[in-house]
Amino acid sequence: MEIFDGRPADTNGRLDREIRTYDLLDRLGIEYKRVDHEKAMTMEACLEVDKTLGTYMCKNLFLCNRQKTQFYLLLMPGDKKFKTKELSAQINSARLSFAEAEDMIKYLDIEPGSVSVMGVMNDKENKVKLLIDEDVLKEDYIGCHPCVNTSSLKIKIDDLMNKFLPATNHEPSTVTLVGED
Repeated sequence: MEIFDGRPADTNGRLDREIRTYDLLDRLGIEYKRVDHEKAMTMEACLEVDKTLGTYMCKNLFLCNRQKTQFYLLLMPGDKKFKTKELSAQINSARLSFAEAEDMIKYLDIEPGSVSVMGVMNDKENKVKLLIDEDVLKEDYIGCHPCVNTSSLKIKIDDLMNKFLPATNHEPSTVTLVGED
């Protein structure tokens, strides 16, 4: 995989949601590195991408409550186990589960396998609550998809927190996940 600075020079064949991601990052003056790759559908594939970019592997989970009235995007370390009960207690929401693909598209304009913090830019009505595990915030950089899983980006955590998220009108809540039994 080759590392590039910024957006692709040729955007032919790229989805609008990906181009919109680059447009927003560029408009906000956020510098980023990019690699293009085969579809990354597993954590193992993402680990290879993260090694190339030199980023911390981050799981992005799109969750909802049983009634489907609350939606959450959780960013957590890739090496931690996700424990529903542990998160539910911290956000006062019982019965969390993985949200449906239709809801991913509806709220984040992202398809399964491409879930990313970049998707909150498409959540204009703030229907999705962003949750970030405290360990993710200890890193200098985050690796994420530009709303498609055939490219990955390396972005400074500081730029994510202080430029990108304010521009999308999303204020994250920090959670503490142990991920142990």
